[in-house]
Amino acid sequence: MAEKIVIIGSGPAGWTCAIYAGRANLKPVLYEGSFGHDSIPMGQLALTHEVENFPGFPGGIQGPDLMLAMREQAERVGTRVVTEVILEADLSQRPFRLKDSAGNTIETETVVIASGAVANYLGLPSEEKFKNHGVSACAVCDGALPRFRGKPVVVVGGGDSACEEATHLAKFASIVYLVYRKDRGGMRASPIMADRVLANPKIKPIWHSVVDEVLGDDEHGMTGVRVKHVKTGETQTVEAKGMFVAIGHTPNTKFLNGQVQTNKEGFIVLKDSARTLTSVEGVFAAGDVADPLYKQAITAAAMGCKAALDAERFIETQETHVPQPMKQQWE
Repeated sequence: MAEKIVIIGSGPAGWTCAIYAGRANLKPVLYEGSFGHDSIPMGQLALTHEVENFPGFPGGIQGPDLMLAMREQAERVGTRVVTEVILEADLSQRPFRLKDSAGNTIETETVVIASGAVANYLGLPSEEKFKNHGVSACAVCDGALPRFRGKPVVVVGGGDSACEEATHLAKFASIVYLVYRKDRGGMRASPIMADRVLANPKIKPIWHSVVDEVLGDDEHGMTGVRVKHVKTGETQTVEAKGMFVAIGHTPNTKFLNGQVQTNKEGFIVLKDSARTLTSVEGVFAAGDVADPLYKQAITAAAMGCKAALDAERFIETQETHVPQPMKQQWE
């Protein structure tokens, strides 16, 4: 017999969806396996030391502790957790068929995709060494931490995201160095965003440059970066307590093999921005995998709640026990 609901992913969206689905007596099954580099069980919060902006924790909470608490709550309401990853999905008919990394196939009436998105990094060994010790991919998450307040920081990138990160960090840091491989004319950011950044006296661009190495030590964490000019090859050392990489995210959607509509960056497109319906009936999406804009734990959790409610309503109104060809919702 097919499951009522299978949730793919174990970040805030996945666990919140499981909590609501469990309370609705849907007996959810949640796959918590990883989806590639930097994507591990319990999502990116499992790699975050301090979470200060999740409501209910005035003193902050460790990312892994928050995820473990959500996991425990989900299990308490009847969620079955499978520590495998979904490798293949057949969404052409209901019940849907999912194949996991243990070689097992599971059938389900509904699917919630909460597989997240992985922040793109530069790929430097030194960058990897200082992640969570100065290196971050989320200014909104980390920018207000004591480590960065009143200190110089670096932002890498030249798109809207980089400009937004730099503008946010300028509220806390003493100075923000914007490192970009091109110049003002080559920025991918919208003109209004670029103008806003360049007009900010606390943001200093370093044009035609890339970060060559992140500098620091075990005692102090990151202390600066070595920057190389792409035209001359000359290097300079920039003292900074943090480096925020803003060169985009990669959604974990490869296993879907194009069966669900995505945008050009690979994020799942929702039929209605207020809901979690995808282009395939019975398939819902929540969290960063369908959110190219906010990418926050609290917004992911909210989407997980909506996905559970959407799936519950779908199950109540559809004849899902008889396999049938699926129609695209946007035809």
